[in-house]
Amino acid sequence: MNASSMSSSAPTPLLTPQVFNQLRRYLPLLLVIGLHVALFYALRSGLVHQVAQTLPREIFATFVTLEPPPEPKPQPAPPKTVPVVQKPVVKPKPRPVITPEPSPQAITEELPPEVPQEQESKEPPMDVAPTAPPAPAAPAMPKIISGVSYINAPRPVYPPLDARMGNEGTVMLRVLINEKGKAERVEIQKSSGSLRMDDSAREAVMRALFKPYIEDGRPTPAFAIVPINFTLNR
Repeated sequence: MNASSMSSSAPTPLLTPQVFNQLRRYLPLLLVIGLHVALFYALRSGLVHQVAQTLPREIFATFVTLEPPPEPKPQPAPPKTVPVVQKPVVKPKPRPVITPEPSPQAITEELPPEVPQEQESKEPPMDVAPTAPPAPAAPAMPKIISGVSYINAPRPVYPPLDARMGNEGTVMLRVLINEKGKAERVEIQKSSGSLRMDDSAREAVMRALFKPYIEDGRPTPAFAIVPINFTLNR
């Protein structure tokens, strides 16, 4: 036999490199299929249920800490009762009262009999009320004079509103003129019908200066009636 015939008759190996590479590629898939087959078999045979029963179960335990009960507060001790001892009251003994006896040598002086005093027949003088001084005579009212003379005549201002409205009138004023010729008091005796004209007339008379009224050679206060006319020059 020659060498060529010997080489052809030798058996070929089963695990060739090509077959090994193919097995290595499909090995994970084969393992997964095998595990599924084993799990399916275990479920059918009841092994999984037996294993689950044999496994220990989880026990959950919670620890509760008990607080100690509060200590009772100490109660105050009850007050002590002290018996009251009453002392016997000792009454003082009465002392004897000694009245002194009059001595035989004592001399009693006799007072002379009281002489009744004569009652005074004179009556006490009556109080005489002092006479009040005569009251001072009331000052005489100033006279009312008919005419007056001016040193500075009153110059009333015509109210603009009354001038625009065409109001006219006469104000009669009762004026008290003092010794210096000034108006001390001004009263409206008759109104013009407009308060604005009445006020303007009163202010003008208060600013005016009159000649004093002379009586018995000396200036004397007097009342006078002063008319103030408000007339528009048409």
